[in-house]
Amino acid sequence: MSSMVVTANGNDSKKFKGEDKMDGAPSRVLHIRKLPGEVTETEVIALGLPFGKVTNILMLKGKNQAFLELATEEAAITMVNYYSAVTPHLRNQPIYIQYSNHKELKTDNTLNQRAQAVLQAVTAVQTANTPLSGTTVSESAVTPAQSPVLRIIIDNMYYPVTLDVLHQIFSKFGAVLKIITFTKNNQFQALLQYGDPVNAQQAKLALDGQNIYNACCTLRIDFSKLVNLNVKYNNDKSRDYTRPDLPSGDGQPALDPAIAAAFAKETSLLGLPVAAVPGALSPLAIPNAAAAAAGRVGMPGVSAGGNTVLLVSNLNEEMVTPQSLFTLFGVYGDVQRVKILYNKKDSALIQMADGNQSQLAMNHLNGQKMYGKIIRVTLSKHQTVQLPREGLDDQGLTKDFGNSPLHRFKKPGSKNFQNIFPPSATLHLSNIPPSVAEEDLRTLFANTGGTVKAFKFFQRDHKMALLQMATVEEAIQALIDLHNYNLGENHHLRVSFSKSTI
Repeated sequence: MSSMVVTANGNDSKKFKGEDKMDGAPSRVLHIRKLPGEVTETEVIALGLPFGKVTNILMLKGKNQAFLELATEEAAITMVNYYSAVTPHLRNQPIYIQYSNHKELKTDNTLNQRAQAVLQAVTAVQTANTPLSGTTVSESAVTPAQSPVLRIIIDNMYYPVTLDVLHQIFSKFGAVLKIITFTKNNQFQALLQYGDPVNAQQAKLALDGQNIYNACCTLRIDFSKLVNLNVKYNNDKSRDYTRPDLPSGDGQPALDPAIAAAFAKETSLLGLPVAAVPGALSPLAIPNAAAAAAGRVGMPGVSAGGNTVLLVSNLNEEMVTPQSLFTLFGVYGDVQRVKILYNKKDSALIQMADGNQSQLAMNHLNGQKMYGKIIRVTLSKHQTVQLPREGLDDQGLTKDFGNSPLHRFKKPGSKNFQNIFPPSATLHLSNIPPSVAEEDLRTLFANTGGTVKAFKFFQRDHKMALLQMATVEEAIQALIDLHNYNLGENHHLRVSFSKSTI
């Protein structure tokens, strides 16, 4: 297939006629329209980042349009599907995203140098955030270390992380002046300001990649472009430790005056004493019992409205079963109940154990292909999935998995918390009995209708292996078919998505 090439030069407008087809064939280049006049490259790139790597951008300033190229077509499809369900806004203005007719962007460097620089900066920060990056990338991304403000993202947030817990952990590296917490792209994030950039650098080096609680709540830290935070309120979302007199701003009582006085005094000396943080525990070694007490009980309230029920649509109604949905969604949480809708069999309701798990499943599975169809996953308005009345046969469309032995996240601190990755062509296999050879597994996986591209046993442990299918869709199919497959000798195969490639 010959790829069309777009060149950025003076006569852009002539070249981009006919880009207005809403439902063109999928392409990894997306056409974005109705952009606000003053919007920046960074803001446009940020639209694509949650879905994968952004590889190029072309801004057509005069026309309030842009082209955004993602690394893979899958990422672009996921992005278009997501934004067709949730209208994207930039600067409070709705914008429109569709596939471009172009298969790739070839951009003229002189005109597009700035965009490339922005992309490189964004990629450097992204790479510095991934635990796999070599030190070279991380170090080059550390150059803006002049900032005393850190941006903190918390991955795998299975227990709530409070502002006090953050203060507790980061105070080890110097006086924390201010913290602001917020949720962005469905992730809990915080901005934290030290008195001195050196403290920020030490905290980043020591804490980036660490888990707050056993096996979950991983800290991802980089330097913020901001050098000073403006905190208006002292409450559970934001604090200025240098100004204990600030109002709470949301109807909550401000800090108790006695604690406020203690805060002010201590902050000026050496950061906060443990005593002043209600219920603080030793940071980064907070025992699971405490984490469970902090989180598991009221957990559903943490993520978006705490909604535990998902609505999945555009399913292949010939093929889909409650069991197949249980297996796939079970990668991201403990599925309690599944109901395929009786009068609309291409849709199903899936109830997860808590709001965090439904959020994870939605983020990772919306826009993926299952049985040949791209599925849509959104939060449902239902609070629970009703079981059919006693004695009523609903043709096996509803199933209760509450007591399933296959739940991956029952045990707090289970290894599975660390192994939550987006669907990928490479699968991680475990619980393989000694008698099963590479050939057996290759045959087994080829029988799911896909092509096995590569296979590798773990060197130290032949109970585990990586197996790569030709596409993500084939890997999803294989996981649905073979997770919990009985390999004999009472070994049931465990299958999950891997972040590695072979």
